[in-house]
Amino acid sequence: MKQLLLALTLCLASPLCHAWNAAGHRLVAVIAWEQLSPTSRELIGSILASHPDYERWVQKAKSGDSPDIFAEASTWPDDIRNDPRFDDESGKVPAIAGLPDNRRHKNWHYVDLRADGSVKEGLLDQQIERLREVLRSTADMAQISYALPWLLHLVADIHQPLHVGRHGDEGGNHVEIENPFNRRLPFSSLHTYWDDLPGAPWLRGKRLKQRAHDLIERYPPPPQANVRRWRDESHRLLAQAYPNAEGSLLPIITEEFQRWAIGIAEQRIVEAGYRLGRLLEETLKAGVSRGTP
Repeated sequence: MKQLLLALTLCLASPLCHAWNAAGHRLVAVIAWEQLSPTSRELIGSILASHPDYERWVQKAKSGDSPDIFAEASTWPDDIRNDPRFDDESGKVPAIAGLPDNRRHKNWHYVDLRADGSVKEGLLDQQIERLREVLRSTADMAQISYALPWLLHLVADIHQPLHVGRHGDEGGNHVEIENPFNRRLPFSSLHTYWDDLPGAPWLRGKRLKQRAHDLIERYPPPPQANVRRWRDESHRLLAQAYPNAEGSLLPIITEEFQRWAIGIAEQRIVEAGYRLGRLLEETLKAGVSRGTP
């Protein structure tokens, strides 16, 4: 009977697994915004304003201010997973005016590594480099406004340990855990547990900015390094990211594991924010020098 109840709970209550939830992505974006120069902020505002989904972001953010739109745009690659205007990979869904591509690109969100550190599957690290090159090298505004939200999102993804994961369990999506710290979702996949650590997905506005400020005060700026190092940092955390205490039916989140996981999630969000801001500042300067409008 317990097994049946557990199965029903997981089927009915578990959300579709993405990366950091919307709160996590917005926190990374707010921290990144603080690293940008006024010139870069102005340019980013004009880029995002040309995106076909700009008005949707305004409605969700309930604001037209550039930093709020920047934060909302960071969640776009997850939002399109459930948007019928977008297609998995069949190519049968009609094109969207103003977008060079309306595929969901699920394999951009992760990279699975073998034991020797080589890539087994997923394009997360490669795609960050490709999107950055788009911003550096093209003056096509449709390409730029498409690449920017993806880059905001994927830099955050690569700092989530389970997005540089094990090939066999789909980054913890197939690992079920018991979580006594979440009354709403006491049973879930391990991936969902990590995604939800940043806080409630509806976090926006003043509370979002205050939370980002608190995290900046708590954690120091990281070395910038490169995409390969960001990937390898997450991969080194992977072995510890799986709880090993046994609950009534499943591995259980203990108080000690909860404290550690929250600390790692907060630290990785801060690191992603600083690195994203610096990456954009450097990349946009190069793009402007090449004639980006």
